[in-house]
Amino acid sequence: MAKLCRGPEPAKERKPTYHREETVTDFFKKSMDLHALLHGKISVEGKLRIESADDLSTVYTPGVAAPCRAIAADPARARDLTIKRNSVAVVSDGSAVLGLGNIGALAAIPVMEGKAMLFKQYAGIDAWPLCLESQDTETIIQTVRQIAPVFGGINLEDIAAPRCFEVEAALQDVGIPVFHDDQHGTAIVLLAGLMNAAKVTGRELTDMRVVVAGAGAAGTAIARLLRCVNFDPDLCQPIREIVICDSKGAIHRGRGDLTPAKLELLKYTNRADRAGTLLEVMEGADAFIGVSRAGLLGARDVARMAPKSIVFAMANPEPEIMPDEAKAGGAAIVGTGRSDFPNQVNNVLAFPGIFRGALDAAAPRITEKMILAAAHALAGSVDHPTADHVLPSALDASVAPRVARAVAAAAEGQS
Repeated sequence: MAKLCRGPEPAKERKPTYHREETVTDFFKKSMDLHALLHGKISVEGKLRIESADDLSTVYTPGVAAPCRAIAADPARARDLTIKRNSVAVVSDGSAVLGLGNIGALAAIPVMEGKAMLFKQYAGIDAWPLCLESQDTETIIQTVRQIAPVFGGINLEDIAAPRCFEVEAALQDVGIPVFHDDQHGTAIVLLAGLMNAAKVTGRELTDMRVVVAGAGAAGTAIARLLRCVNFDPDLCQPIREIVICDSKGAIHRGRGDLTPAKLELLKYTNRADRAGTLLEVMEGADAFIGVSRAGLLGARDVARMAPKSIVFAMANPEPEIMPDEAKAGGAAIVGTGRSDFPNQVNNVLAFPGIFRGALDAAAPRITEKMILAAAHALAGSVDHPTADHVLPSALDASVAPRVARAVAAAAEGQS
């Protein structure tokens, strides 16, 4: 009889092995050495060993004909008889990779491999990178439709705006969750951090004035999610005021250069129709959210915000403002996308649990209610928030199961 292969050990929380004095350059070198040594970071491994002719006849021909016939008669059985119930495709066109921009499909592979590793370690999900040699919206949509039968979910990754919005929207009918992590994963973690930051600074979340720098995928998703920060979308309570800025300043109704995506933002942002530069609209704001570029702000700019301000500067690898400078300007809480500073806004806190919950619930799509459930579960993972601890560590292995349970519960009864 074939012997079952042991799967990976459950993820355990680990402390980072590097020190703060190590520079970004150190990590570049380490990463190059590691990738050259491993020739890629993931592999395919069978769940059992083939050790006899009977084993071969069972896992392949002729025995494999039985599950094939069962699925042909009832397609729903693919979830029980194949990897579909626990597999995710990480799909990218390489057009917006990290802070590197449009580097193409081949150059995007290391990032997507890393994403697949995180799926496996934190949620036990088998994921595979699929980097497409096309940046045509319709080609990407049709390609994903063609590969969907083998997967239980699709994680869209590092696809530039507005194409990412169009692709995700067009694929909501494929019968499995299609989720653009650069949008919603970032927004979920940010909202969780903002919830706890509001507690620490004594604010009501729904009474805050927030300025977002960056109107791409992440900035748009953040603005959408801040429309409804309580758990029930039917009784939606929004952040009091959200102003989004692009490179030209505040997105407002008087501008004649707005794309359709930016015009859509005005349906639920900048209700006071504030005009001006980023620095002008930041005056008196409770929170700054940066998904833009390095070096955008200085201490004097933060000083113009409300007392005990909240700054989430998430540009990578260098944030819009460094934490020490933001605090010198009066910020009470500072978060970045980096692991060498407190309050790291890292999507790994969201996407493994979201997909684990969606797969466990056999959800056909990921809804707003599931997204909000993830944000609230993530915020609740920090028992006693402090200025330097409004989010759990990205290495905390307890987070994904907690998020998964909340997402699966929110998915119940939805179609």
